[in-house]
Amino acid sequence: MVVRGMRGAITVTHNEEREILESTVQLLQEIVNRNEVKPEDIASVFVTVTSDLDAAFPARAIRQMQGWELVPLMCSLEIPVPGGLPKCIRLMVLVNTEKGQSDIHHIYLNDAMKLRPDLVQVKS
Repeated sequence: MVVRGMRGAITVTHNEEREILESTVQLLQEIVNRNEVKPEDIASVFVTVTSDLDAAFPARAIRQMQGWELVPLMCSLEIPVPGGLPKCIRLMVLVNTEKGQSDIHHIYLNDAMKLRPDLVQVKS
């Protein structure tokens, strides 16, 4: 087994606590479901937000999920690059896995699909 990064991003429409927390859970669930991993496989999760999202710590939503209480989490602020995608939450999930890098599904939802169109996959 090796540690691999599974990344993803989602955008929200409003800087509101409920939307930030729900979108964070939606993105994380899609990452773990598509990659068939469980919380005990997770080494850590890094969460970043753009500077226009300050209504909630997205990691709080993950901490409240069943089975995720002991997973190390960290929130941070994205570098505010001019012209960057606004209202964006990104996750980097570090996972103990036997999957190769080419077998990892990276998830981009809503307007975040613009960030890495080469990695956006249509569900089958």
